[in-house]
Order: sequence, then structure tokens, then C-alpha cells
Amino acid sequence: ESSPYLKQHASNPVDWYPWGPEAFARARDEDKPILLSVGYAACHWCHVMAHESFEDDETAALMNERFVNVKVDREERPDVDGIYMTAVQAMIGHGGWPMTVVLTPEGHPYWGGTYFPRDEQPGMPSFKRVLTTIADAWTHKRDAVERTTAAMRELYENSARISGPTGELSTELLGEAFSVLRSRYDAVNGGFEGAPKFPQAMALDFCLRWHAASGDAAALEIARHSFLAMARGGIYDQLRGGFARYSVDAEWLVPHFEKMLYDNALLARLGVALWLVTRDDEIRRVVEDTLAWLAAEMTSPEGGFYSSLDADSEGHEGKFYVWDASELDTLLGNDASVAKAYWGVHAGGNFEGKSILHVPADIERVATQLGTTVDDVRAAIARAVPLLLAARAARVRPGLDDKILSAWNGLMTRALAEAARAFGDPRWRDMAVRNAEFLRDRMVREGRVMRVFSVGGSKGPGFLDDHAATALAFMSVHELTLEPRWLVEARAITTVMEQRFRDPRTGAWYDTADDAEPLITRPRDLFDNATPSGPSLALEAMIRTSELDGDAKRRSDALMQLAALAQPMREWPNGFGHALGATDLALAGAVAVAIVGDPTSPATRALTDVVNGRYLPRLVLVSAPPDEAPVPLLRNRPSIAGAPTAYVCRGFACDLPVTDPSALREQLDRI
Repeated sequence: ESSPYLKQHASNPVDWYPWGPEAFARARDEDKPILLSVGYAACHWCHVMAHESFEDDETAALMNERFVNVKVDREERPDVDGIYMTAVQAMIGHGGWPMTVVLTPEGHPYWGGTYFPRDEQPGMPSFKRVLTTIADAWTHKRDAVERTTAAMRELYENSARISGPTGELSTELLGEAFSVLRSRYDAVNGGFEGAPKFPQAMALDFCLRWHAASGDAAALEIARHSFLAMARGGIYDQLRGGFARYSVDAEWLVPHFEKMLYDNALLARLGVALWLVTRDDEIRRVVEDTLAWLAAEMTSPEGGFYSSLDADSEGHEGKFYVWDASELDTLLGNDASVAKAYWGVHAGGNFEGKSILHVPADIERVATQLGTTVDDVRAAIARAVPLLLAARAARVRPGLDDKILSAWNGLMTRALAEAARAFGDPRWRDMAVRNAEFLRDRMVREGRVMRVFSVGGSKGPGFLDDHAATALAFMSVHELTLEPRWLVEARAITTVMEQRFRDPRTGAWYDTADDAEPLITRPRDLFDNATPSGPSLALEAMIRTSELDGDAKRRSDALMQLAALAQPMREWPNGFGHALGATDLALAGAVAVAIVGDPTSPATRALTDVVNGRYLPRLVLVSAPPDEAPVPLLRNRPSIAGAPTAYVCRGFACDLPVTDPSALREQLDRI
């Protein structure tokens, strides 16, 4: 196996199998249940359970005697993870990783849970006692097992039913969804509700969209304050850049220290949008530092982006990132007092006797407290950062999950392309194009996207989110480079996506293709959780494609699919942030800007700079040289007097063509 997570367990005394027919054949032959353990490489509690139980000879012997043991990397197989997480949540009311599920040899779940300790703890049985109890149930209480599996089959059947509209899609629905988000907003600390607190970048992105659509200042404040609160908190790496997975407290101080590619993709893209609205230098710095971290620590030689950095090093969570006050005194000399005040470092620490760097007060307040100037504080911090980074580099680094996932890479390429357009920075342009070329050359085969690139090759058929995120990334790279080839690539993927992942009878989108490995149910996750759901990404891709092609039926189909989510979006908008954005796009229609001209021409670039310099959340930008029309939106759009020419269109009805950037600016201002 190539998965770093599975490799972490290769030397366990547990006789692990990867997911596949061999394990299930043995379970049938020996009439044993499957013990399915699901996790991922950066998961702290997965490591804890591994050290306590899977590396313990006595526990392993019990597992090997009574079960056939299967280990799954949830990031490689989100279909398996999603199916059995549904069962665990139904059985115990919550889920999480490590996930432990016991299955019949046919794959039907009859028991599930998450983390269990090796030894008994108050309110929590030992893993060995759990193993004995559920193995005995298989041996002596098969009728009870069968009742549970029957209930789980009914659960899957109910969830697989395709529902009709649950409400009317309208601007009023979007406003009601925002009102719910506002009611859950933490006005003191930013973000939504209390601890543990997740970034929820998609919900914040929807707030920013709602501000643009309605002019509601509160919506902008929620997005801006939440982003800056995270950026000043311990959840953000103050030295290197990049956000951790979530905060265990409501103040963003103590993170769960793993850094995931997808969080940073979504937050960087949110930051770009916020900068376009606010022109806040701090927001831009955070975005650019995060992308610099991506370039330095998360980019493969081939141009792909790695999946995650672990929370742990040397067996301790966060050890790589925390500091003693005395270390700063030794390393920074005269700047130590400024650095400690700025980053909230003191002798007692704020995390297990050490200090997580964060920014507890405005720089102006720090300067006043120290009796110095803001410029002097900034200069001291600028001197301190490289010294602390050099000292940190000598520590044992957290583990790197170096597998490359198409969906997550697509999300990050989109963020890079939008950063390059907004900031005009060639670094982000080069990274976006290089990653898009990596995806095209290494991950796409005849329009189908592979899931994983690891150990020199791609493997595993891609899921719906892999296809949709890659197609959207290619569209974004076209908007950056104006090269028609990226539109061609995107449309090829969306064509295959419709053929393989959409039910032609009901129009429903599924996470697995119609020729994928058959499982006990065909998964279809509609929630935008840590990442956008496959269906919400697919619907956005199809809406954007409909704008390029003038295909009104495709847009109406998307609206019909979104109407099935109307009630959930209204009541639980935190779980449908990306779907709400797709709904906004589908309801209002895109602002389509078609530019006819040589993409390398300064005059063409002058027109695109007007577009790139403003926040247009419904933008669809398409361009090609004269006499080339890779999509219908560009057909019959002549250039004026041979000059690069822009057409601003809504629903294929266009304003007068313009060649002057100021005239284009006026047209966009009217919108």
C-alpha cells in the first residue's frame, strides 16, 4: 500500500488487511466479523489508539483471533468512510476518527464507535472489553446482530431515496440562511458558536457573497472579523503561515495542530475575496504567507500538493510549534521583550506549560504598553521570525502525509489562481499553472480523474469531488491565463462527470461512478463538511458550464437539484455553505465577461486587470484570440477595429462591446 496512514500500521502485531476482496473472502471462509478501523495520517487520536492498542501484543492477539482486521485511509476511500460513518452516527449519535466499525462478512455494520482506551476509564470501557463483547455477540447472539444489520439496511435505503423540492429557491431563502448564521455568530471571538471551533470557511464565504448581494454590513463584518480572529490566534502558524484544523477552545488559541491542505485552500480563497472587498494589508499578508508555506513545505517535485502535516511530533501533540519564554530570551536578545508581548508568551505558558504563539492585542496597544512605536514593534517581529524559524527547523518535524489527492489539489489550485489574479503575483500564477498541468498530465485519463498520486503514480478511480474540483480548477486557471486549452480540459471532465456520476432518471449526483466498486449502498453525501460536497461542487461546475454554453436546461436542472436542499439550507446553513453559494449563482445568473484578444497582449491584460481587481463572486470570465471560440459564449463576438474587446453579458444578453478599460469598469460598476 502507498498510503502513509496504512504504512504507519504496517509493523503492528495486528494482522491488518487493506480494504478489498481478500479480507472479505477470509471473513466468509472463517465465519468471522470484519473489524474495520478508519483514520488518516494526521489524526492525533488515531495515533493514540494505535500506540495504546494496535501496538499492544495482547490486544492484537485478541483482534487476530476473533476478527478479520481491515485498515482504511479515509482520505483515499471517502466512500467507505462515508458509508460506515453514517452507521456509527446512527448507532451512537456522533462520529469521528479513529472510527471503529464491526461488519458482517458481507459488509453490513452491526456495531460502531470511535476511540477506545486500552485500559478502563470512567465512563469508557477498555478496547479489549469492547472486542470481547462484540465478538461474543457474533458467536452467541447472531439474531441480535441480524436485527441490527436489518435496521442499518433500512437506514441506507431511506437515505438513498431521492427527495423532491423541500422549498422554493429564492433570494429570501438566502437571506433567511444568513439570518441563521448571524444568530450563531460569536461576535466576541469570531466564527460560529462555541468550542470546539472550526473555521467554516464556506459559511464565511457565503456571508461575504450575501454582503455583495444585499449590502448588509453585518455580513461583511462576520467574514472579516472571523478571518482576522483566526489569523491572530494560535490556530494560525504565526511564524510560517498556514492554518491548523480547528481550535479546541472558542478563542482560536489552542489548535488541534494538524495542518490540512483543504482548510488552507478554502481559507486562502476566502482571504483573497476579503482582500478584494476590504484591501486590508493584514488579510493579504496572511494569504500570501499561507501560500508561501504551501510552496515551501507542501509541494511535491512534480508540482502536486501534499495532503497534511501531522499534529504530533516525538509523540506529543503540538511539540513542534510551542515555546518556552526562556527560549525567546536566548534566541532574540533585546527583541525578546517585544516578541513576548506581541505573541502573548509568558513564563507560565498557555498550553501545557509552554506558549502557543498568537496575537492577543493590536500592535498599537503593544507599542503603547512597551513605550515604543508601531514601526519598532514591526521591525523587532521581522527580525524575530527568521531566528525562531531557524530554531524550530532543528526540532523533530511533524509527519508529512505526502499523498496527493485530486479534489484537494483542485481546491488549492483555484485559490492560487484567484490569488494570482487579485494580487498580480507571478509566484502564485506559476504554482497554479504547474499544479493544473500536474493534474492534467498525471491525474486525468480520458476525461476521468484519478483519486490519489503517491509513490510515483496515480491510482484509484476518482470520486465526484475529484472530478468537479478539478474541472473548477481548470476553469479558474483559464480565467488566470486566458488560454483556451483549460476550458477544453474542464469541459471534457464535466462531460464525463455527467455521464458517470449522475442518475439519468432522477438527476441525482452520487459520490461514486456508475462503474465503481459496488458497496452496500451507493454513497451520496450532500453536506458541505470540512470540504465542499461532491454534489455541491458538481452543481457549481454545471452552472458555470451552462453560462459558457448558453444551456438553459442545465441551469434549470441545477436549480431543481438545489431545491431538494432548500429547507436544510435555510435551517442548517453551516452545513451547506458551498451549496448556498451555488444557489446564489444559479438564482442570479453569472456576470459573464467574454474577452476577445491575444492573451499575451498588454491591451488584453489591461481589460482583464479591471475584472481581476474587483470582487465579483458570480463572475464567469472567458477569453480566446480572434477567430477562436472554444465555447458558445465567445462565438459571434468580433473584436472592434482589431483591438482586444470585452463583452459583459447576463444570460447571454450583452452590453455594448468595449475596448477601453475605463468603459469596462463603468459597465461592471453598474452591475
